[in-house]
Amino acid sequence: LVRDEKQAFLCINELASVACITPCIVPVSSFVAPWDSSAEGQAAPLPYQQQDVYVEEETRVPMPSMVPLPSLPFSAPSGQPSIPGVFGEPLVGKPEPMGATYDAATGVNNFAVMSSNAMAISLVLFDEDDLAAGRSTHEIPLNPTFNRTGDVWHIALPDLSQDLLYGYRVRGPHQDLDPDSPGHRFDDSAVVLDPYAQAVLSRRNWGKLAPDLAWEAPGVLGFAPTWPQAAGALPSLDTFDWEGDRPLRTPMEQLVIYEMHVRGFTRDDSSSVSAPGTYAGMIERLDYLASLGVNAVELLPVQELNELEYYSAIPGSDPPAYRYNYWGYSTVGFFAPMSRYSAAIAAGEPAHAVTNEFKTLVKECHKRGIEVILDVVFNHTAEGNEQGLTLSFRGLDNRVYYVLAPGGEYYNYSGCGNTLNCNQPAVRQFIMDCLKFWVLEYHVDGFRFDLASILTRAPSTWHPTRLDEDGNAVGLHSGGAAMDETGIMTDGAGVPTGTPLPDPPLIEAIAEDPVLRDTKLIAEAWDCDGLNQVAAFPHYGGRWAEWNGHFRDTVRNFIKGMDGTAGSFAAAMCGSPNIYSDPNPGESEWWSNNGGRKWRGNRPPTSSINFVIAHDGFTLADLVSYNEKHNEVNGEDNRDGEQHNNSWNSGVEGPTDDWSVKRLRQRQMRNISMALLLAHGVPMLHMGDEYGHTKNGNNNTYCHDTELNWFNWDKATADEAGLSRFHRLLIRLRKSRPELQRTSYVSDRDVQWHGEAPFTPDWTETSRLVAYTLCNTGGEPVLMIAFNTAHVSKVLELPPLNGKVWQQVADTSKLAPYDFLRVDEVLSADEVQRARAASLMWTADFKYPMLPWSSIVLEAVPESETHSLRV
Repeated sequence: LVRDEKQAFLCINELASVACITPCIVPVSSFVAPWDSSAEGQAAPLPYQQQDVYVEEETRVPMPSMVPLPSLPFSAPSGQPSIPGVFGEPLVGKPEPMGATYDAATGVNNFAVMSSNAMAISLVLFDEDDLAAGRSTHEIPLNPTFNRTGDVWHIALPDLSQDLLYGYRVRGPHQDLDPDSPGHRFDDSAVVLDPYAQAVLSRRNWGKLAPDLAWEAPGVLGFAPTWPQAAGALPSLDTFDWEGDRPLRTPMEQLVIYEMHVRGFTRDDSSSVSAPGTYAGMIERLDYLASLGVNAVELLPVQELNELEYYSAIPGSDPPAYRYNYWGYSTVGFFAPMSRYSAAIAAGEPAHAVTNEFKTLVKECHKRGIEVILDVVFNHTAEGNEQGLTLSFRGLDNRVYYVLAPGGEYYNYSGCGNTLNCNQPAVRQFIMDCLKFWVLEYHVDGFRFDLASILTRAPSTWHPTRLDEDGNAVGLHSGGAAMDETGIMTDGAGVPTGTPLPDPPLIEAIAEDPVLRDTKLIAEAWDCDGLNQVAAFPHYGGRWAEWNGHFRDTVRNFIKGMDGTAGSFAAAMCGSPNIYSDPNPGESEWWSNNGGRKWRGNRPPTSSINFVIAHDGFTLADLVSYNEKHNEVNGEDNRDGEQHNNSWNSGVEGPTDDWSVKRLRQRQMRNISMALLLAHGVPMLHMGDEYGHTKNGNNNTYCHDTELNWFNWDKATADEAGLSRFHRLLIRLRKSRPELQRTSYVSDRDVQWHGEAPFTPDWTETSRLVAYTLCNTGGEPVLMIAFNTAHVSKVLELPPLNGKVWQQVADTSKLAPYDFLRVDEVLSADEVQRARAASLMWTADFKYPMLPWSSIVLEAVPESETHSLRV
């Protein structure tokens, strides 16, 4: 019996060589782990007992060359004892699939986690009381011989109590303690979350602090009331009834996307739902989205996050207000739905109950013809930089999961402290597994990738040093940094770390994966280090669409009446062919002129996700009410937030009682929405803009869980200015006209451009009029669309029609409800007829008056339809 790992293996190797026996390690009495570091003369800790861990220095003992031990079957005992009533005799377990999985046939829970540099790993089990108290319930050290295959550590537990939670305690080097281990940040005083955990539990209620513990005391797990210990839930044994749910597969050209926040949608008391701010609450209000006409929701992050990450008092707030991570762009658990958006979790149900609640949300969306697109954040994690916390990835394999410099410093392309090492093979596999899990397990329809350009950057790599029996390097990432001759970190093949790759392996893998084949992929094609790949994001045959920031800026500038924007606005309305069809980039487009040149051009209009408003920036109402941002309530002296908003306050900064200014703002909001919903491409609305939600000029409300961000159901329902009705009917118009839902760009047969006279468009620098007709497949004009963003009125001479006349559909200069002439619960058929009759004095002579800053939609109808209107 020996207690030194090196001596043990040397002894076994010697026995094998002289006696020709089959060696094995037999655990002694209470199973003393070979990596036990208890002091000489002290008793070894009892099995699975919570213990304090003090690590002053890590020294890795090199493995001597030896005869390899025989492998045990995955179902064989691995030497650790059972605990009656908790779990049976532990088994070797399987290295795949990753995470915690359950085999119903055998009643066994399997656990598998990747760490290429760990010296020791223990599976840590919690009951909820111990989790809240910051202590483990049971700890099971994994045998590094039997419970490890390659870089995957695994163990299987029969008859495991299903109300337990789990995590891992991982021992290895830390660069602050061992200068020869740059990039390593193992910390066995912490218990880390499994990256593959399918549900996560820490606190049950959104925004509520955990009980205060002696966080700095040895053995106390967790970091603060805002960061208590988190643990993964065991797989649910329940079977969810999908009721035959299948992917909707709505064609891209038919989509109308609604960007929204799950909590903010029903958190306000005006929502009148049973569980405000939850998935269940959102389900109760889905009929509103269906009536609005949107057929896809893009959910701000719903993967497990910590809303208390930024928790602190906001300076100068009275009464005291606190910062929250409201938007949620800081992921803790990528496979887990955000638990504190769950009514079931708040009600005390088991940790995995969140999974069924989210599945129900997706199923109910699909019943209403609404697809579910997730906003996912694979560019960074919540662990931050070297000052951050060890929550998961950092404590499992920091060198693998993060983009690092040779000294272990974090690259920060995300602006959030770290950058996920996305194109490292193991990380790439993790992301692929995650995406497919959400598609297969939750039936989601697509993903919008936050700061997607980071996913194209070259990874950082470390040399292997551990050798096999033939002297070949097998210890992945355990050696020095892979640097070029100048000392720059590389991907191991000579490409400097962080370089945008023309063929990024992760982006290609996502695009070509057969499981994801019908999944919508949307890239925010830029990052926080200045890389902008709009128009040339690696799309692999058009699989990827892009948030079109050019569309946003062009529409904002033209609608407010800026010089030199008419031509670019016309292109934007046609799906931005100058961006997505033209293979020739401008001189200032660095990426398109270099690595992205091969991806430029020959893409359809559906490559463009058109938006004017998103969660980060002014709301639609604020865009036409403020010239400057007003972020004082954020407590950062108005230094935060975007400085250049391309907004116009319509003559007065902020709230006003001036009726003329208020009317102009109503017109401008409608003008912007007309541009968005009539343009070719894929439109995206932002939650609340349909009724004119205001954030009082704050363009960076990331930290507010207040009415600033909450949907106001009273205002949406009252619709005093008729803006909600206008949006509803505009969406209905878009969905009813194939001319607005194109998969190819318009040609001269499809569109005719006009000015104040037919067929005489004005593309000069000072032009503020864009007018055009769209034709049906037979080449006949069917829709007339015009925008006048000048400060003076214009009378348009309309293009002539054969046997037809132009009839008003929408005119933003008119007071609601006459801004949109359609029979509904607001306007009767008689009222619509009388309004059309009033405009016949113009349209009968093929003319139409346009007020300053207004837009119109006219439709061609047979003359016979107007006979009853004539006097």
